[in-house]
Amino acid sequence: MKICIAQQNYHIGNFEQNTQQMLSAINAAKKEGADLILFSEMSVCGYPARDFVEFNDFINKCYESIDIIKEAADTIGVLIGSPARNPNKKGKDLYNAAFFLYEKKIIAEIHKTLLPTYDVFDENRYFEPAEAWKVVNFKGKKLAVTICEDIWNLGDNPLYRICPMDQMMEQQPDILLNLSASPFDYTHDEDRKATIKANVLKYKKPLFYCNAIGSQTEIVFDGGSLVFDKDANLCGALPLFESAIELFECNEDGTINKPILEPAERVPNKELNPAILVPELNIDQVYKALVLGVKDYFTKMGFKKAIIGSSGGIDSAVTLAIACEALGKENVYAILMPSPYSTEHSVEDAIQLSKRLQNAYDIIPIKEVYESFLTTLKPIFKELPFSLAEENIQSRSRGNILMAIANKLGYILLNTSNKSELATGYGTLYGDMAGGLGVLGDCYKMQVYALARYINRNEAIIPFNIIDKAPSAELRPDQKDSDSLPDYALLDQVLFQYIEKRADPAVIKALGFDASLVDRTLKMVNTNEYKRNQFCPIIRISPKAFGVGRRMPIVGKYLN
Repeated sequence: MKICIAQQNYHIGNFEQNTQQMLSAINAAKKEGADLILFSEMSVCGYPARDFVEFNDFINKCYESIDIIKEAADTIGVLIGSPARNPNKKGKDLYNAAFFLYEKKIIAEIHKTLLPTYDVFDENRYFEPAEAWKVVNFKGKKLAVTICEDIWNLGDNPLYRICPMDQMMEQQPDILLNLSASPFDYTHDEDRKATIKANVLKYKKPLFYCNAIGSQTEIVFDGGSLVFDKDANLCGALPLFESAIELFECNEDGTINKPILEPAERVPNKELNPAILVPELNIDQVYKALVLGVKDYFTKMGFKKAIIGSSGGIDSAVTLAIACEALGKENVYAILMPSPYSTEHSVEDAIQLSKRLQNAYDIIPIKEVYESFLTTLKPIFKELPFSLAEENIQSRSRGNILMAIANKLGYILLNTSNKSELATGYGTLYGDMAGGLGVLGDCYKMQVYALARYINRNEAIIPFNIIDKAPSAELRPDQKDSDSLPDYALLDQVLFQYIEKRADPAVIKALGFDASLVDRTLKMVNTNEYKRNQFCPIIRISPKAFGVGRRMPIVGKYLN
């Protein structure tokens, strides 16, 4: 059987565009002589549609798109993802479903069984789980169709009581098919391969896995669709972070007519990573995820141009470079806003960076604006000593200038805060925390340095002085981040244990970290939840990002 995998970038609620993409892929697959074409989870409407699915009109449009696609499924089987109405009126109104189309009819409707409710997922809010599991008979073959999470329970996952594949194996399927929308994070690529390999080893059947690509606000889907033969050899891997379509021929004996990319023994096995420290990034993947995140955010929102506050520091430098890659240098505008405490070399570094990237920039000193604020506030401040208030006035002055230009010229402000700063509250609300999208908000400080080195892998785009100098907000004389925060090399490790691994304070201390450092760090994290709650969306690249995937009480007392 010839099976085509169509890995595509969908736009949530853009039914016409999504449908046209799928029709184009179906026509291409027909020309290649494909028997079946496989699309990703919720391909009709885009994933995750969240509360959109609660609108009856939204579901009507899903069915209208299915009717259009159905007409193209004449000589070819088409497997697409969409919400489906629950006619039983028991439980939820909808299923997360796959529709099998052939001969201009719906020949099968498959419902997702395992509905994840962890991290960024909240499917049990909207969907009813499957209650029946049947293979699909198609062209003399029995096809076991599952949806994303359904293959992540091999009977050993404590989150679920049912294993959908086990339910279907009594019907002796020939081929396993999975429609997925599995988000990217820097730990997930090998784990995904290992999970699919584990399914193949257990059931001794070839498996075709189609994953979505593209960014949906904060969540990035990386594609990387996979094909394994019955012996768990990897025979197909579509590119990461790119739309792609590829045809595979599955033989009667469960082998695939393609060269083996990785023999079974070289594909990683599914096991927990016991890493103590922050795992080493696949920096190429992280960079591409961030670029795609920025590009899709602008494209899907109808924006074209970005504005960035360029300080001469590492965070703004990396953000600026990513923005130029994602949007084109002609669409990125840097504003340098030196204060009375900015050093000359910081301004010069920022100028050199924009010259190397060839993006437009302007210099707007904030000295007069800052002093005007101080004059206005003098009757209130009186002779009180210089403090955080004066520092934040500078930051908020910059935020106001950036937002004013963005409003006037139709730009979107990209935020440059990193995860270490957001975790500890080292940022100014309505100042350097302003923006429409957080580019580096899921990257710890040391990971930002790794990104800078990656950007400079072929030539010195980011001036070395920006990478080498001690980080500073430059809001008071001789200020350094280390005045307020622990050393980033240690801080990031403690933060990773607490945020990504949800380790208890005692567990973190037992790893050898200083007890006072742990207590201080965790207190900063928990007392600054109110700041993060007001922050813009963050491009997710880790297994636990701030935002929709980490829901913490603002007024909680635990560890404060």
